[in-house]
Amino acid sequence: MVTSRTVGSAIPMVILLASSLLIFLRFHHQWDLINSPFAVPPSVEIVVASLKSEDTAWVPQYLPEWFSSIYVVDEPSAKLTVPRNKGREAMVYLTHIINNYDTLAETTVFVHASRFAWHNDDPDYDALGSLRHLQIDYVQASGYVNLRCVLILGCPVEIRPLADAASAEDRASGNPLTAKQIYKDAFEALMPGVAVPQEIGVSCCSQFAVSRDAVYRRPRAEYVRWRDWLLETPLADDLSGRVFEYMWHSEWPCLFAVSRLGRSIMADGVSKSSLARNPCFARHRPSAIARCTGCVT
Repeated sequence: MVTSRTVGSAIPMVILLASSLLIFLRFHHQWDLINSPFAVPPSVEIVVASLKSEDTAWVPQYLPEWFSSIYVVDEPSAKLTVPRNKGREAMVYLTHIINNYDTLAETTVFVHASRFAWHNDDPDYDALGSLRHLQIDYVQASGYVNLRCVLILGCPVEIRPLADAASAEDRASGNPLTAKQIYKDAFEALMPGVAVPQEIGVSCCSQFAVSRDAVYRRPRAEYVRWRDWLLETPLADDLSGRVFEYMWHSEWPCLFAVSRLGRSIMADGVSKSSLARNPCFARHRPSAIARCTGCVT
């Protein structure tokens, strides 16, 4: 005979067993996702470019609803790493796209490892503010959203590729070249057949969210070719990474939708109609935290 006291004492045990089963299933599922291609791609994935000396525990701790892929560029034995620690975060971003092209999340958020950094739009320089308020529907509608909305550095114009290109004298001087001076050559190598923009204006610093459909506007082979350029270029690490920093950008980012470039703000000068669409001229909401119109709440 089961008494009420017996039933009462059994209830905590049942709850404990059920909780243990749920925890096991959750971590078993996460392990399967980490060690095999996604059977069903996640809705949102955050991709982190890190060094082994950096603490990235904050990502899964504070963003548990997003699947996290944390790359360690200077640790060959890491679960997620890169062919070579070169080109800064661009090597991680391209490697992730290449390796997961067929199973990309609906939305992928690409970020640096440091939670606190000067380029995060927050009074405390905390990345969580923008990440927690990111409007995924807006990313899906836009295709690409820069996580930094403050105009400095990068806006209204950071590079004038044609005017800033290194001259023969610059190259012969022996002085280190700048990103502005080498951008034109790099653009032509990465985007053969595409007119070099007259002006490049975008808020720094290579942290953004992108939709899967936007990535799919280019075949996987293109991302492989861009990464090969990054691996093979004789440019210093800071220069090759900076090239990509100023090529992911704008409402129609160069790499994700280059077919819509070569017009308006990118090649033919800034027109009135393009100002509203250019992130450099987006109106900010009145807030303690500067935020792009529409991309975060």
